[in-house]
Amino acid sequence: MYTSNKRFITFEGIDGCGKTTQARMLYDKLVADGQEVEFVREPGGTSISETIRHILLDNNRRELAERTESLLMTASRAQLTKEIIIPGLDSGHWIIADRYADSTLAYQGGGRKINLEWLIRLNEFATYQLEPAVTFLIDIKAEEGLRRRQSKNDRIEDEGLEFQRLVRQGFLKIAERFSARIIVLNGQRSIKELHNQVLKELSKRAIL
Repeated sequence: MYTSNKRFITFEGIDGCGKTTQARMLYDKLVADGQEVEFVREPGGTSISETIRHILLDNNRRELAERTESLLMTASRAQLTKEIIIPGLDSGHWIIADRYADSTLAYQGGGRKINLEWLIRLNEFATYQLEPAVTFLIDIKAEEGLRRRQSKNDRIEDEGLEFQRLVRQGFLKIAERFSARIIVLNGQRSIKELHNQVLKELSKRAIL
């Protein structure tokens, strides 16, 4: 049984969707309002998690098996949750996350076609049964994500357009399944429009 914390907000979406920009804007807004806020990203966020991130995204590690990828992703998440997220929430801080558990369901479930129910149970173990109060899914087509990405691709980004299409469908499926928590936003809107919608949704839920 998952527990949630209203100060824990996550942003999700395929590569290039603009989630990092929106997560940073919410972080900056809360800081400007005088709140204690921590920004985290996945995979990564701690010394151990960053080491795992390097393995996961290294283009030279093409031999990495799909199950290994899933286990490493959730291992990184477990360390981040234990070391940063839970202590931060216990201290009354906000946690703004650029990716969290839903990314595993979309990338390894949708993209890699690993059994979704197994991944949900694995996430439950890795997150200490903690879930965000709200998750914003910034939705764009895979073609648009590819167009927006300008930097060198990492191992997962380099999987190609069809993989990103599968990941997007994975996100949309879990958004429908967990509709009470996941809010789907049209990533084609302007940065300012998306930010205002994020604030509106949080206000509607009495979180801000």
